Amino acid sequence: MDDFKIHPLADVQSTKIGTGTTIWQFSVVLSGAKIGKNCNINALTLIENDVVLGDNVIVKSGVQIWDGLRVEDNVFIGPNVTFINDFMPRSKQRPAKFLKTTLKQGASLGANSTIVGGLTVGKYAMIGAGSVVTKNVLDYALVYGNPAKLKGYVCECGSKLIDLSCNICYKDYMMNNNILSKK
Repeated sequence: MDDFKIHPLADVQSTKIGTGTTIWQFSVVLSGAKIGKNCNINALTLIENDVVLGDNVIVKSGVQIWDGLRVEDNVFIGPNVTFINDFMPRSKQRPAKFLKTTLKQGASLGANSTIVGGLTVGKYAMIGAGSVVTKNVLDYALVYGNPAKLKGYVCECGSKLIDLSCNICYKDYMMNNNILSKK
């Protein structure tokens, strides 16, 4: 008996799916994809072969996860987020190698954001809805706009930091050589 749930209207070819994961209707998961434990893959999604999703990942509706994407644990991918894995696409021409993109632990990508290929989105970073991310995003960074720019920092709980402190969960952070970390 499988310890994950696949809606009968989903097309799931992969057998590498962690316990507690749910894949909803009209989703397609190709055979090479690896999906961790306790993930929620919403309706109307596509996950290609060379994809790795960690544990507790949420993929909202309308997302296509192309070859080359690596997603660590506890990542939120909002509705209709777009990933790019080829800078010079042409019909019937596959690149020798797709761009690799990494979403680090706890990152959150807002609805309709676009992530250009070959980048890293840092730990607990937050991407605003509708943003176009063209550069690597630092850990805990809050970025938004087109192109997305640094607008501040967020706590692991998701709240915007004020003077490197969280007013919600009371965690404190420090800046060292332009790198934010927990105290």
